[in-house]
Amino acid sequence: MTTTTPGTTSPNSPRPSKSVLVAAWAAPVMVIGKFGLLSGIPIAVVLVASLRKGRSKALRWWSGALTLAYATPLTMWLAGPSQAPSLSKYMDTTTTAALAAAGVATAIAHQVVRRRSTHK
Repeated sequence: MTTTTPGTTSPNSPRPSKSVLVAAWAAPVMVIGKFGLLSGIPIAVVLVASLRKGRSKALRWWSGALTLAYATPLTMWLAGPSQAPSLSKYMDTTTTAALAAAGVATAIAHQVVRRRSTHK
């Protein structure tokens, strides 16, 4: 049996923890702030947390979409003949905006799931 204290969640709870929520909001902020490669850390945190047992299927889809939106330019930058010294300099404005929008949408989805589970 798993017990939780106020402010924490059990591993089987569909409610995202505060740290996951912070990571979800940190990803688009880091992308917009031109920390493209480092934004992979909060994206990985969000993905792993959403794939854990018992999590909401909606969060899995949103987290998967964010990860795909991040992995696509990352793979193209690493595999391609780019002369860009960083991922942020490689991404054009459209790619940056799309990745930031995916991050914001994922963060909002996590916020909504967290808020709904609090009001039950």
